[in-house]
Amino acid sequence: MLEVSNLGKTYRGGVVALDGIDLSISPGMYGLLGPNGAGKSTLMRTLASIQLPDRGSIRFDGIDVLADPVALRRRLGYLPQSFGAYPHASCRTVLRHMAILKGLPNDPKTARRIDDLLDLTNLTAHARRPVTTFSGGMRQRFGIAQALLGDPSLLILDEPTAGLDPEERLRLYNLLSQLSGDRVVLLSTHIVDDVEQLCDEVAMIKAGKVVAQGSSTGLIQGLQGKIWQATVAAPDGTPARLLSLAYRRGHPLYRYFSDAPPGDGFAPVPATLEDRYFLELHGDQSC
Repeated sequence: MLEVSNLGKTYRGGVVALDGIDLSISPGMYGLLGPNGAGKSTLMRTLASIQLPDRGSIRFDGIDVLADPVALRRRLGYLPQSFGAYPHASCRTVLRHMAILKGLPNDPKTARRIDDLLDLTNLTAHARRPVTTFSGGMRQRFGIAQALLGDPSLLILDEPTAGLDPEERLRLYNLLSQLSGDRVVLLSTHIVDDVEQLCDEVAMIKAGKVVAQGSSTGLIQGLQGKIWQATVAAPDGTPARLLSLAYRRGHPLYRYFSDAPPGDGFAPVPATLEDRYFLELHGDQSC
């Protein structure tokens, strides 16, 4: 269990990155959803004990993370939003080096574990290639392999699918779906589909605050019967709230939140997690 209480962080210049974050996360895949600049990466770095908060507490399975960060790091796997690699070292060599840095013995057991991780991340055929020659999806799979060294019980993934093409994203979904089990997997992203595909539980963060949290189904339950869609905008002055404007095959598609139809031609549609996300993102009204 990962428990976060009243976590706050303010950067120089008065920029509030975290403003009283409270989370309680059980084993399984948990999604942290928010736009760029919402504070997600600050929260991930703080939970990974890379930086200190100004206030609050973090506990993981009885460990006071702020008082004993080393104890957490022994059980932590972390994939940051971006990472570098040695320019000429092979994938296997880098994993062996990182295993040593994590305190694993340089012995046949660790070598077998590295082979297992290469197989799990579908990188066995590329084990001798430098990581710097990998595609974006391969680099992310390598990042997950290094995060899994030492079999961590807490896995933190910061924007793991950003910049991936649809095929690579699907491969990563399939990999991530295998990883939760008995460990806590915290997935930070601004891509709603990542959370819908992978996470039963989710927290939405905006301007450093958690504005909604719960199960994916529970978060949209109060929106059912209140989402309306049409190919035209609602009339001026309507109390309905515009959630999104998208285009399908070149035609506009408007989605509104309202207790009643916003105008002629609007049809009710099932609510989605994206509707709830946009509702929280663009206003203070909650459901």
